[in-house]
Amino acid sequence: MNLENTRVSVVGLGTMGHGIAQTIALAGCQVQAYDSDSGLTSALHDRVTKNLQTMVANGALSNVDEDSVLSRIQRCSSETEALSDSGFVIEAIAEDLAVKQAFFSRCEDIVSESTILASNTSSFPMSAMASELKHPERAINTHWFNPPHIIPVVEVVPGVKTDEETIDKATTFLKALGKHPVRIHQELPGFVLNRLQVALFREMLDLVGRGVISAEDLDIAVRGSLGLRWAAVGPMKVGDFGGWDILSKVYQVLASEIRSDTSLPEVLQDMQSSGNVGLKAGKGFFEFPSEGQHEVVADKDQKFMAWAKLLKDAYQDSSDRS
Repeated sequence: MNLENTRVSVVGLGTMGHGIAQTIALAGCQVQAYDSDSGLTSALHDRVTKNLQTMVANGALSNVDEDSVLSRIQRCSSETEALSDSGFVIEAIAEDLAVKQAFFSRCEDIVSESTILASNTSSFPMSAMASELKHPERAINTHWFNPPHIIPVVEVVPGVKTDEETIDKATTFLKALGKHPVRIHQELPGFVLNRLQVALFREMLDLVGRGVISAEDLDIAVRGSLGLRWAAVGPMKVGDFGGWDILSKVYQVLASEIRSDTSLPEVLQDMQSSGNVGLKAGKGFFEFPSEGQHEVVADKDQKFMAWAKLLKDAYQDSSDRS
C-alpha cells in the first residue's frame, strides 16, 4: 500500500485522535485533522512533537524528522476541509451513537463512494452507526487502544454489511502503519479485548473488595505471572503449554466460585461515591498527587514503549525464522 499517496482524515483530536493522527503521519500519509474544539486542533502539533520526542528518548523510535512528520499533518479549520479528497476517514469523536451516525451521514455528502469510513468506537456496533448510510459496505470499526501511538494492536470489526474489500483495505492500511490488526468475526458488545478486560476486572475488584488481596499486591502478582506469560506467548498458547486436560479440571473446580453476577462491585460503587475514580481525581486504589501526575503518566508510557518494542522484536524474529 502506497502510504505517500493516501490522504487520511482524522476527526476528533482528544485522548485518542492526536495519537492516531501522529501514527498515520509518521508512516508517510498526508493527514487532514480536525476537532470541533479549536483548542485541540491548535495544540495538535505541540502534542505530536512531545510524543515523538518521548518516543525517541525511550528508544521506541530512532531519530525522526519532526518537521517532516508535522508537515504531513494539516490542521483543518472545518470538518468539510478535513474530509475533502480523503481516501480513508477515522473518527474519534464523542462516544455518542447519534453523534457518530450524524457524522458518517455528513461524510457521505463529501467523500467519494470508495472512501473507507472507520470508527474508533469502543462501544457501538458499526452496523448501528452505518444504519442510515447509502453505502454501509465501506464502513468499518478500527478500534485502537490508548495510547494509540504506542499500543500495537487494533481490533478490526466489520458491520453486517461491511464487504470483504473494505476489511482487506483496512487491515492492509493498519499493517502498513506498523500496527497488528486482529479481525473480530462477530459484532459483540465490547468486541473482544474490552470483554476480557471487564471479565478480569469483575473478579479482581471482587477479590480486592473482599480483602483477599490488596490492590498493590494484586498488581505485583499479575505483572509477575499472568501478565509476563501472556505478553510473551499469549494466553491461548499458555493453555496449550499447561495442558487443557489439567486446565479443564481447574476450570470445573473454580467456575462456580468465580464472581458471575452483573451488579457493580461494592468497592467500585464506593469509589464512585467518594469521587476517588483514579488518576484524574488524584486517587483511586493508589495516590496520584497533582504535582507528580505528569511523571506518573510518563513512566507508564515508558513501560508501554519498552514492552511494545519487545513485542515488535519478537514478531520480527518469528517472521525471519519462517
